[in-house]
Amino acid sequence: MSREPRGPNEKLGTVLALAGISNAGLARRVNDLGAQRGLTLRYDKTSVARWVSKGMVPQGAAPHLIAAAIGSKLGRPVPLHEIGLADADPAPEVGLAFPRDVRAAVQAATDLYRLDLHGGRRGGGGIWQSLAGSFAVSAYATPASRWLITPADPSVARDPETAARSAAYGTGTGPGGGGGAGAGADTGAGTGAGDGGPGAGADALPAPLRVGHSDVAKLREAADEARRWDSKYGGGDWRSSMVPECLRVDAAPLLLGAYSDEVGRSLFGAASELTRLAGWMAFDTGQQEAAQRYYIQALRLARAAADVPLGGYVLASMSLQATYRGFADEGVDLAQAAVERNRGLATARTMSFFRLVEARAHAKAGDPQACGAALSGAESWLERSRGGDSDPSWLDFYSYDRLAADAAECYRDLKAPRQVRRFTERALSKPTEEFVRSHGLRLVVSAVAELESGNLDAACAAGTRAVEVAGRISSARTTEYVRDLLNRLEPYGDEPRVAELRERARPLLAAPA
Repeated sequence: MSREPRGPNEKLGTVLALAGISNAGLARRVNDLGAQRGLTLRYDKTSVARWVSKGMVPQGAAPHLIAAAIGSKLGRPVPLHEIGLADADPAPEVGLAFPRDVRAAVQAATDLYRLDLHGGRRGGGGIWQSLAGSFAVSAYATPASRWLITPADPSVARDPETAARSAAYGTGTGPGGGGGAGAGADTGAGTGAGDGGPGAGADALPAPLRVGHSDVAKLREAADEARRWDSKYGGGDWRSSMVPECLRVDAAPLLLGAYSDEVGRSLFGAASELTRLAGWMAFDTGQQEAAQRYYIQALRLARAAADVPLGGYVLASMSLQATYRGFADEGVDLAQAAVERNRGLATARTMSFFRLVEARAHAKAGDPQACGAALSGAESWLERSRGGDSDPSWLDFYSYDRLAADAAECYRDLKAPRQVRRFTERALSKPTEEFVRSHGLRLVVSAVAELESGNLDAACAAGTRAVEVAGRISSARTTEYVRDLLNRLEPYGDEPRVAELRERARPLLAAPA
């Protein structure tokens, strides 16, 4: 369906002519992009003609898919306003801002949390589907540069009067803002929820939520639990889907409450961890638009926390997403920013992980020398780490097994199957119920290496095990790895072993992401 006509969309017609795309060609590209995101679209050349000649605006994800289709032909991002569809975006800026002011940063984060209330990510549709195709790696430029210049705010204390105004007006700054997550302060989140107090009249501001260390501890416990859920069950599992709810119901009222600088730093750190997790889970389920917005807000919250290693971890997450989406050069930049800003600050194991993420980007960019140097650096840093180091809890997953697994993926991208097999053997030596998704990904990488080495039997055997693991979790990323393996096996489609593997994978590939 399309909205009411507004007159010819001359901007769209002009850009289509510039790109050399016919009406039928655009319809086909939009339908294909939609299919890649699990959407069934049936646009044709008549649909496109209506968009151009009558100014009809397609609903849902279509405007962003149109921009993505044209952008891929032009070789550059195409914003909606350039094609006359700017008013089709229901929330063009929410979650993308990286405010300099701390109070504005609180509002930016809580606005995003509230947006996900209507996201409908588990059932499809909703705000995230309407934003499908809007991921733009260029949106990371300003957040990364501002964080590099100023990785810590001078003060984050929030006085009771500001907090009270937030509760009264539902915003991060007081009168004049829109309805905000601050209204959620009545949920009773945290132990410091106050009552009206003696003499509170109709015109008095409500008593602010006073945040203490115990409130922050609950958020950190939620983050620790969510990390375990994500590793074991995947980002699409119902347990993982509770993270955005935790941010909206629990974290937002605390951020909008009153706290000292000390408590505030700790609060922003815990909120940053949870927000990054929400982004990582969205990334794992293929919701790139949601992931990008969560990552940007997580980086801003890490700056308020004055936690430079945590900020580096968020940048590393951004780097992995950029690399996965095909923007390897930007992935290198983001990973190197994490490395350089954390020299002399982060633990050896943390630095090792940042160098490993850099290696992944170099490999995807096809640069074996730079990849080898980054991998060597990652291994060197890991050898320097000691059991008594004050490593952050969010790095609990990282060990030599993880380094070996990512090194295997690096060499897969560099088409060096012998090296892939060497590192994969180490990565698969200790299968675990704690990191089920990682084990599944490693099996697929092993299968690809065996296939490229000419070992079809071994490739199918590893692929079968990978399909079994993938069937136990909810991870669009793992499913895409399996799909890639099956595509690589296409030339051997007549082989019974391949046909059997494809049949085993059919329920996995047919399941909704």
